[in-house]
Amino acid sequence: MLKEAGVKPVNEAVQEFTCQLTDLTQTEALGEALGEQLQAGDLVILTGALGAGKTTLTQSLGIGLNVREGIISPTFVLARQHPSLADGPTLIHVDAYRLKDQNDVDTLDLESTLAESVTVVEWGLGKVEHLSDSRLEITLDREVNTAAVENPWEESEEELDEPREFTLKAIGPRWDSENFAQLKDNLRSAINAQPTGEKHA
Repeated sequence: MLKEAGVKPVNEAVQEFTCQLTDLTQTEALGEALGEQLQAGDLVILTGALGAGKTTLTQSLGIGLNVREGIISPTFVLARQHPSLADGPTLIHVDAYRLKDQNDVDTLDLESTLAESVTVVEWGLGKVEHLSDSRLEITLDREVNTAAVENPWEESEEELDEPREFTLKAIGPRWDSENFAQLKDNLRSAINAQPTGEKHA
């Protein structure tokens, strides 16, 4: 599992939820449930090896947010906007793999849209934490073939229908005990509603 670069402030509370996802159906259900809980201003950092399910999770999150369809990997564009189909926030989908540091991130001017949008950043650990005092850090780990690749945009992005581990860390005042408990309960319910899902206490 990839670890966050840098050192967290000593007063930064972290709450964590981990579960096993049996297949992509569960990944989709969890992503949709997550999207339903997000609101304008939320920052999500998404990490996972090639084929771990990042695109599937983000597409399903978009369904939960009720934004315009067409979510794909933003590797070549770096950032894509998906407007709400109702009166909710826009989804900003970012691929930070080729961004070296915070200065590179700042060239995207994500701060100008952060307050009115839900911002999902793939490969953002150690690069985008400065954008908000609250965030969700999500890691998807496949059980096999999790080795890092040098040029992920040159490889196949097929997301296999196989088990994967989902880990969510909730950080900052937005995710206080009450909000985190509600988020966790809704994610569990979404997973348990699937016929193939494992039951989580």
